[in-house]
Parts: sequence; structure tokens; C-alpha cells
Amino acid sequence: MSTPTSLAFAVRRCEPELVAPAKATPHEFKPLSDIDRQLYLQFQSPHYNFYAHNPSMRGTDPVMVIRKAIAQALVYYYPYAGRIRQEPENKLVVDCTGEGVLFIEADADVTLEQFGDPIQPPFPCADELLNNVPGSEGIINTPLLIFQITRLECGGFVLGFRLNHPMSDAIGLVQLLSAIGEISRGAQAPSIVPVWKREFLCARNPPRVTCTHNEYGNHHELVLDPSELNVTEFRGCTDGAAHRCFIIGPKELSNIRKWVPPHLLPCSKFEIITASLWRCYAIASQANPNEEMRICMLVNARSKFNPPVPEGYYGNVLALPAAITNARKLCLNSLGYALELIRHAKNKITEEYMRSLADFIEITKGLPKGLQSYVVSDLTSVGFDQVDYGWGKPVYTGPSKAMPDDINNSGTYYLPYRNKEGERGIMVLISLRAPVMERFALLFEELTKHHPDCGPAQQHMTLPIRHKL
Repeated sequence: MSTPTSLAFAVRRCEPELVAPAKATPHEFKPLSDIDRQLYLQFQSPHYNFYAHNPSMRGTDPVMVIRKAIAQALVYYYPYAGRIRQEPENKLVVDCTGEGVLFIEADADVTLEQFGDPIQPPFPCADELLNNVPGSEGIINTPLLIFQITRLECGGFVLGFRLNHPMSDAIGLVQLLSAIGEISRGAQAPSIVPVWKREFLCARNPPRVTCTHNEYGNHHELVLDPSELNVTEFRGCTDGAAHRCFIIGPKELSNIRKWVPPHLLPCSKFEIITASLWRCYAIASQANPNEEMRICMLVNARSKFNPPVPEGYYGNVLALPAAITNARKLCLNSLGYALELIRHAKNKITEEYMRSLADFIEITKGLPKGLQSYVVSDLTSVGFDQVDYGWGKPVYTGPSKAMPDDINNSGTYYLPYRNKEGERGIMVLISLRAPVMERFALLFEELTKHHPDCGPAQQHMTLPIRHKL
């Protein structure tokens, strides 16, 4: 049973408080890197971890344990207790004020079982499990982390948290959460020593853009004067957003793989699922045949550096390579066409690409063009599902939706999944415009359930553009 959409419950919250480092920490200014200030990272990222009741922890309050561990962990990760300031030319710097992170204690009259088994997003009342405290929005002069721990009637709890994304990518955030978990379980200090060193990913002097950065429209002529950039902001969603979750187990993955031409095998799970989503989305969107179809993939670039990124580094080491074509080609070509474009975009990520990206951000003063894109983020192996505060590993970890309701970009998260039999799979959380979602769901479910030679699936996957399902 998946998470019921009609579930309603009451939450009693205490007043938000600031949790400061347990000891005095340096008051200093720490510049963020040019990779940290990418346009696509200028937001706050919410996430939820659901934990079941653990009989061995009976009588122990998760609020007290985790709040204390946060304060102790912030001694080592003290920049998180500060605030981001904006400097000339859109440079970002952390003012290490020691104010602390925002913390909310709460209780809900609901049990973990009522969220379904397994828990699947989008789950209801997500805002109740992570309160949007007035004054906490945006990335400038706001808390860099917000935590809400909500005790459940069954003895379990939900840890909701919201990250100011310029501070860290998912791997960096998991490093902090793991440190809090270690301290919660009795450690005196984190096992990994945190490393700042954001200069590692700052622009060269002088900056030199040596690669094409399609994620920011760099396939057109580079505009060196920021006043001429005519930055395109993400448009508000006029059709209403729809959010759905699809489970890709071994059987579904095997069915999708049969659509891939032999010369492209073997291919990764990421490549094959992403290609399938992109092509189904293109058909479902009923776009103008010449409309640009752009997909951006959040890629961890840590393995691309020599010498390597310092161990313990918790800043952003992310690239967003873009695969680009038009609707006609994406719809009328085979799945292999989309897969080849995605593979080519991913393979462009090298150390030089990342250096060039930092230079590009520096030249455009952190304000490159923001382009309409389908955005994919893979969280299956980041480690959110391994964070243990003493109650065991979470039974669900991930966001409630892939994109906010008011953003017109389409997006997808890949999340770790395990069924009752212990079989692993991938939970695909998708946000699309409501009219597109209905058509997309039909196409994608056909793709995962049928062989290419089967009638209905073959017919739907070769539909002409603008054909109405």
C-alpha cells in the first residue's frame, strides 16, 4: 500500500529555536566557491527521513538526543551556524556568526503505519513535517539549515530538514548528518574531519572558458557584459503541478532495457531510466516539433579531479550537464537516440570541464541565463538512507515532491527503495505540469510493463508529436 493522499493529522509545534555550536567558534568570513554559487543551486532543498519505533530506545527522546548532537557537531561544522552574505559581483561569503541552525520540536497524532507501507511520495501534509518559518526563506541572511523533529504516536519520528544549497551538495550534507548521527550514538567527535577549502573550486586567474556549458546556454555566443545577459527567470506554473512516484524494480528495468539497441549495451541504470523519462516526457508534452528539449542531470564530479577533492570537503562538487535536441527528433527516434545524447553529456564532465565552469560563473558574475529544463537528480547512493541517530536506518528518505508547485521546470529524483521482500529498486519521483503528467504516466507505465514487440506499448512509444492519447 502506498502513502494515502487523503491522510490528515494535527501537528503541535513548539516555538522555533536556534541551536548554536556547543562551544565558542571562530567569527570569520569564509568565501563560497564559484561552483557553490551556480544559478541552479540558489535555493533551499527540503528532505525527510522517517524512522520507525525502536524498542531498545524506549524512554529516549529523539528531540533531546539529536538537538544536543547538532550543537556538538556544529563545533566542527561551525560555518553552518552562520549566514550567507552577498558581496559585489554576486560573490557569496559565509559570515560565521555562530547564531546557529533553526530547530523545531513537534508532535503529531499519526503513526508511521498510516503513511503507508512502503512510504511513497508525494506524502500529504509535508509542510506540517517541516514548517516554513517566517523569515527563513531565501539563501541570503537566513539560517543555513532548518531541522524539525516530529514525534509520532507509534514511537517513531520524522526528521525534516531544509538545506541552503550553496553550502553543500547532497554528499556534503550527508557528511554532516552522519556526524550528528555518530555523536547521537555516543561518539565524541565525527569520524571524518570536515574540510572547507572552497578555493579548490574557484575560478582561475585569469578565467578561461574552454568548454561548452549547455546547462547555461553557452552553446550561444558568450555575453561578457552582465548587464546584457537578459537573465531568464524560471516561470511560474500556470497549469498546476502534478507529482507522482513510480517504482522501478528488476522486472521493470529489464523491460526498459529491451528497448535499448544492442550496440548501446551495456548501459547504466541512470542512463536507461533517464532516457526513458526524457522521451516519454517529450511525447507527453505534445510540444511544437521544433521546440528545444533540454535535460539537465546533477552529476557528482568528485571522481574527476587529480589531485582529488580533499577528503572531508563538504561543498558543492556538482555539474549539470545538459543534453539538447528538439521535440521532433526526441519523439520520432528510438530510445537509443535519447540514451546516446545523455551518455555524451555525462561523459563531458572532466576536471577541465569543472574548471571551465567555475571560470564561466566568474565571467558572468554568477548570473548566466536560467533556461527551461527537465532536471534529474540521483540520490540512490548518496547515503541519506544510511544515517542512524540510534533508532536504526530510515524507512523512507527523500523529498515530498521533485519540484515546488510554483516552478514551471519539470523534475525528477531517483530515490533508494526496498520492497517487503528486501528486493532493491529505484523510486522515481516526478513533478510535471498536470496535463502532461496524465499522458506521461500512461507512456511510462507501458514502457516498464511491455516488451517492444507488444502492440500497445509499441504504438504509444511511436506516437507522432501532438497526438492526443
